[in-house]
Formats: sequence, structure tokens, C-alpha cells
Amino acid sequence: MEEQGTGIRVEALSAEFEAQAAAWAERLALPLQDDTAGFAVQVGVDGLQIQQLGPQAPGPVRVDFVDGQAAHRRQFGGGNGQMIAKAVGIAQGVRPQVLDATAGLGKDAFVLASLGCQMTLIERQPLIAALLEDGLARARVDEEVGPIVGRMRLLTGNAIERMRAWEGEAPQVIYLDPMFPHRDKSALVKKEMRVFRPLVGDDLDAPALLEAALALASHRVVVKRPRKAPIIDGPKPSHSLEGKSSRYDIYPKKALKA
Repeated sequence: MEEQGTGIRVEALSAEFEAQAAAWAERLALPLQDDTAGFAVQVGVDGLQIQQLGPQAPGPVRVDFVDGQAAHRRQFGGGNGQMIAKAVGIAQGVRPQVLDATAGLGKDAFVLASLGCQMTLIERQPLIAALLEDGLARARVDEEVGPIVGRMRLLTGNAIERMRAWEGEAPQVIYLDPMFPHRDKSALVKKEMRVFRPLVGDDLDAPALLEAALALASHRVVVKRPRKAPIIDGPKPSHSLEGKSSRYDIYPKKALKA
């Protein structure tokens, strides 16, 4: 048996999705056949998903804004009392326009959109951007969730370059959650992390990301970090909000008003 690598192939989970799989393969410039691939982008009844291959692989990763975790957090997550809401400045009559420059699977952006913020998302990893695009498309047709994802606009490409070349009105708040070089094994237990680390790697350009965000945001920049992680190199945050496993470093520029 050939060893699984870090290569990626695209596959349909049933015959009816073969045309869609072929279209995604062309768009992502990935093969439909590769027996040595370590990952598969799968197209099926649940939409697009990434599956790590091999005997010890966790289950598939997909973006689902309608059911599961997203639905539970939408209904029982604590609303405006959530730490992320306080970090970006949500308050009575204040719903800032937020740029999430490290969108990932869109979980934090969805929480903020569900609380009423207009969200722009940037994701640079093409596979993750594809999962996001697919998840947003499926959510748009849901009666309850459609209006929420209607407040989410997805951009792809390098966030630093996009922020430096930004045209039009600047976002009031820029939210960053760069991939941190974890050494803690517990952080790797999460299925998403096990799948993403080989594909995405760590965000070693986090200082440049912060610099670009501080230059662009009109009101504040918020950086999510593991609770005990050092701050990103550069200017120091004015204060932090700390939770059990993570914290939000806040870099204010001017006050958000209703």
C-alpha cells in the first residue's frame, strides 16, 4: 500500500455529483484521480467537504451554518453577552461593520453576522474558501439563516495585500484570528486542526497582518489568541478580554458610536 501524502484529489460521493466534482477539480486545479493523495475534496448530498484519508483520519470537515454547532450557538450562545461581541464593540445601538481577515470556516463571522454586524470575510487558502463559498450558498436558501448569511460577503486571496489595496469605505473593525504555532497536543485534537495544519500551516506573517489591519480599520482591531500566547509583534493592545482558552487583544483607534 502506498503511503498517504499531503496531495489532494477531488471525488464525487455518488454518480449524480460527478459533474460538480469535475467542475470543482477544474476550478481548484486538482486531480480527480490520485491514489497517493492524503486528502480528498468530496462533493455529495451535504455539499462540499474535505476528508483526510487514511486509517486514523477524523471525519470530514465542511461548513454548515444551518445545523449543528452553528445552530446551537445561534440559539443558546449568549447573544450580545458573548466575549467576541464585546471585543468588536457590539453595544446598544452599535453594530459595527467588521472585516474578518482570517475567515477560516466562518464560525466567528457567522456569530457576529447573527448579532447584526455587516461582515466581509477574507480567506486565502483556496480549499477553505471553497468550503466557505459552498456553506454560504447552502445557507442562503434557508428561511431562518438566509438573512444572517446575507450580511456575509466573501473575498478570497491574500488578506495583507487586499487590506493594503483596499478601495472604498474602510471597515470600522478588523478581526484577526491568525493560526498560532501550537505545541500543545490538546489543540490538535480538534478535527478541523488536524485537517487544516497540513494544508494551511501557521500564520508566520501575523505581524504584517496586524500592521495592515491597524492601517486600514477606522475604529479598532481585535486579535483572537490562545489565552497564554504572546501578543503579536508590533504595537501593544490597550487591553484584553480573557476567556477559558482564548483571549481578545484590542487595539482601539476611536470610539464606536450608535
